[in-house]
Amino acid sequence: MRKKFILFDNDGVLVDTEYWYFRATKQALEELGVQLDHSVFMKIMISGESAFELAKAKDVDEGTIRNKMVDRTRYYQNFLRTKDIEIPGVEDTLRQLSKQFRMAIVTTSHRADFNIIHKDRSIVSYMDFVLAREDYINSKPDPEPYITGLQKSGAQPDEVLVVEDSERGLTAALAAGIDCAVVQNDFTKSHDFSKATHTLKNFSELPKLMEEIG
Repeated sequence: MRKKFILFDNDGVLVDTEYWYFRATKQALEELGVQLDHSVFMKIMISGESAFELAKAKDVDEGTIRNKMVDRTRYYQNFLRTKDIEIPGVEDTLRQLSKQFRMAIVTTSHRADFNIIHKDRSIVSYMDFVLAREDYINSKPDPEPYITGLQKSGAQPDEVLVVEDSERGLTAALAAGIDCAVVQNDFTKSHDFSKATHTLKNFSELPKLMEEIG
């Protein structure tokens, strides 16, 4: 059946934010005396767990961890406001796709972070809706975010394509019964994408893929 609807992940697909989330988390944990390297963060990212479990394992008390998570949010939001998080060609590609397809965003970002990211961007204007972390109970790799997105789209699973950049996002999409195209990037290149329905070297290849799969 022809694809009619595209569900996009946000971070790493539409905007280049994942590295800065890692940096903010790393900074906050280091202030607790906990080291966080990229390879460990990648494994945590795949599982959908919290990097602050590393602090719990070091017997840091819950109150201190909660306060440091607030600091992490502050560091991250500062990065979002001050760093270059553009992915070249995204808005042009969305403009092209919007002529033939309905689109939406299904993200693990909290709404406050999402709003900062998109405050001065027109990406959301191409979308029918946005599902942020507050809009569902279980996060990726659980299928709930994409099942919710599918229900909200009104489309059948085989009419939808998910666009992701992480293994946990891929797992969530496939568990929801939806085909998934993975956009490769340097940050998540260690993830296992062998089960992806399609693989793209960059976001701008998506219109050609949509034309090919009809």
